[in-house]
This record gives sequence, structure tokens and C-alpha cells, in this order.
Amino acid sequence: MILHFFSPTGWKNWGFPSRPLIRDGMPVLIDEDLRFEDDNGPRPTVAMNRWLQELPVSGAPSPNTWRTYAQQLKSWSEFLAAHSVNVFADQSRLRAALSAYAEHRLSGPLGARLEGTSWNLAVKTIGTFYEWSMRNGYCTAVPFSYAEGSYLRPDGVRVQSARNLAIVRGAKRHATRKYLERPYAELLMNALAGNHPDGEPDRSFRGRETGRNAAGVALALSTGLRLRELSHLTVWELPPLPRQHTPVPIPLPLAPPTAKGSKGRQTWIDYEALAGVHDYVSLERAASADASRWLPGDPLYVEEPTYAGARINGTYRRWHVLTPAERRRLVAPCGGSALLAVQSDGSPFVDWATVLRRTSARVRERFDPAFPHVSPHMTRHTFAMTTLERLVRGYYQRAAQLVVDTDGDNAMALYLTKADPLLVLRDLMGHASVATTQAYLHLLDTQRIFREAYEETSPTPCEQIEAATEFQDSDAR
Repeated sequence: MILHFFSPTGWKNWGFPSRPLIRDGMPVLIDEDLRFEDDNGPRPTVAMNRWLQELPVSGAPSPNTWRTYAQQLKSWSEFLAAHSVNVFADQSRLRAALSAYAEHRLSGPLGARLEGTSWNLAVKTIGTFYEWSMRNGYCTAVPFSYAEGSYLRPDGVRVQSARNLAIVRGAKRHATRKYLERPYAELLMNALAGNHPDGEPDRSFRGRETGRNAAGVALALSTGLRLRELSHLTVWELPPLPRQHTPVPIPLPLAPPTAKGSKGRQTWIDYEALAGVHDYVSLERAASADASRWLPGDPLYVEEPTYAGARINGTYRRWHVLTPAERRRLVAPCGGSALLAVQSDGSPFVDWATVLRRTSARVRERFDPAFPHVSPHMTRHTFAMTTLERLVRGYYQRAAQLVVDTDGDNAMALYLTKADPLLVLRDLMGHASVATTQAYLHLLDTQRIFREAYEETSPTPCEQIEAATEFQDSDAR
């Protein structure tokens, strides 16, 4: 089976009266003979592609999520085809195939084997597809078995629920590390800056760009930015540093084109992290970018930049409309890339995964053999845990109340004095609903109270998969 990603480029030459109603970047599954129907009528790929095309309006707006769903369906379909089983065969055939597929994926050849979390994501994806197929008349039964149960909501209403029995239990709690506890986060930051764990300079360190690397990772840890968001932030979108130190975080708006699912949001950044980024901008970054001769193909020249936007090739544009591809082509007025992080020649720097991988390896070799393999997504998980701990313990709320009590008009402070911790974290993480945030926290193995909250909310399959794909992204990096 072929996995293709649709592009509308050149559609006027295809002989169609209008542009096809398919989203740019939407995955399309095609049988190897390039046919969507045969003598028996439409093939299962027709239903698969219809389901994929409805995802943007069914609670899954992110192209990364569409790709993940399509890859799971592709693997399942190819396995069925290899065993001469139709995607919409009768239930007994599908259940037999599912049993063999579980063996293949969980204990089969090394190249096909999945970890528990990846298998559970596959089960949830395939299950959601079959439930949709039943509702739309493509099949009469699903291959999965469910354990029926119920729970009592806080308002006293008993609600029925179902658990897919193909889901496997993961590793024992605390057996794996998905986020950095404070000592490890401090160790990472010292290593990025070229220091020993005690903060003293490491004379044996021969790396470069320590200011950029430390500032960038501190920014990620303080904001919860995804890799694409971190890599495509322009230097002028950085909030100005307040004149005085403040315990209340500073708002950081994110442009929709850079965010997951093109859903812009506002996160925040601590004063200390913001000060470190400003130091990098004024010192190391300025030395690399100013008077740089770097030019991309088809450059976009920036003039008169402000916090909101700039003149780009002579036309005023706001930052929040620029796509990642356009941002990589921006050339600053003094030379070099307009992105926040640059290389020594002033060109854009986006390879944070390599920085974290190499730094983690150095820490394990030099200082702590148990130090984890850190990925960009682990910084996001760490932000979630650190922020949740502070919210639950009231740190941010107390700091915000001090601002309000002294007649401050800080909008962030007013928000923090009134908002529920989970709602705050939902907004900062950019989740579609608080149920996604609760499922996300459940996967991070947080305190019992939040696991119980997750059980009580019974998130929908789309919300469960949205949270699970966060960890799928982490495994991929």
C-alpha cells in the first residue's frame, strides 16, 4: 500500500472544474495497483481516506496526527492483505487477524516490534476507525472486545464506560523516565552551558554555542514549546524583559502556523529564562548574525521589525501569519536569519534534537550514567510537570495575588488568581480540552489525584489519541 500526501499544486491542470476538497498535506492511502475500486465495488481504501479527510473536523486538526493515523492504518491493512483478510471481513476473521497482529507487533521480528505505548496508540487508532466505519455502514462489527464498567461523576450521575481489552499495560510506574526532575534539569542546563554539575566551568569541554544552547533549552523548559514552535520563533516575537524581576510568568503568544494543528495559543515564560534568552540575543546571537552574508533561496527581507510584525519585501505582514517555511527564509535588517536561534554564520538553527542527544550522552559519560536520553519533547513533559506542581501548591496563585493586591493591572496575574490549575495547564499546553490534559498527565504518571480525575472524565478516543501522540512524537525523536 502506498502512503501519499496530497498537494493541490497544479490542480488547474488536472481537468477538474474546481480544486479538490482535500486538505493540503492530507495523507492518502492507495493500493499498489493505483485503483480505488474493482469488480466488487469500492475498496476499503475509499473508507480509510474518507475517515482521514474528516479528521480535521473530528477533533484531530494536526497534520502530524493525520500522518500517525494513516501510518497505523497502512500497517494494519498490509498485515491483513498478507494474510488474505479483507479490512471489512466478518468479525471472527478480523479477531483472528488481530490476535496474530498483536503477536507480530509485540513479540515478532525486531523491525516490526512495537513498545507498549506505540501498540496502544495503534489499537486506539484502529479501534476509532472501525467505530466510525460501523456508524457509516462500512462494516457490521469491530474486531475488539471491551470491558464494560461505570463510574460515578462528582455530580452523582453514574456513567457507563468501556475499556479496549487489546490495550497492554505499560512498564511499572517510575520504571521509565518521561520528564526531568529538578536535579536532572539543573544538571542538563549546566552541561549545556559547558559547566560541571556544581556550576563551575568544565575546562575539558570543547563545544561551542553554549549561550544559544543553554538559552534555547531554558526557553523550552520554561514554556513547553513543541520542537516546531521553538525552532521557528523569530527574535522579535520574544517578549520584552520587564524592568523589575517578577514571580508572575510573562505571556508568550505563539503564531498559529507554527503551532500544532495551526491553533495559535499563549504560553508563558519565567523571568529568569527570559533574561537568559535576552542575554543570548544581545551577545552571542548578535556576534553571529550581524553583518552575516547568509542568504536563503528566494529570501524574504525584513524591514522595520516590531513585536507585532514588519515590512517583508516591502509589504507589512504580522508575524502570526507567517508559516515555518517562510520564517526560514526571513533575512534580518542587519543580516543573518530572523529566527531566534542561529548558527555561527547567521543561518537558522533548528536541530535541537541533536544538541540534546549529544549533551545527554556527555552527561552520562562524564557525570551520571543513569541520566536519561533527553529529546525535545521531554522538555515539554518537564514543563508540564513543573508547572503542575507549582499550580497545585499555589506558587503562581500566591505570586499573582501579590500583584493584584498591590493594584497591579497584570492580566496574567488576574487570570491566575481565578483559573483552575488544570484549565491553566490546558491553555499553556495547547490541548483541545481539559480531558486531553488529564489523559496527558495520566501518561506522565503524576500524582494519584490526577489519575483519579482522568478515570472520572472518561476522555473520548480522539482525546486519548491526541495525548498519546505527544508520546509517539517523543519516541520518534
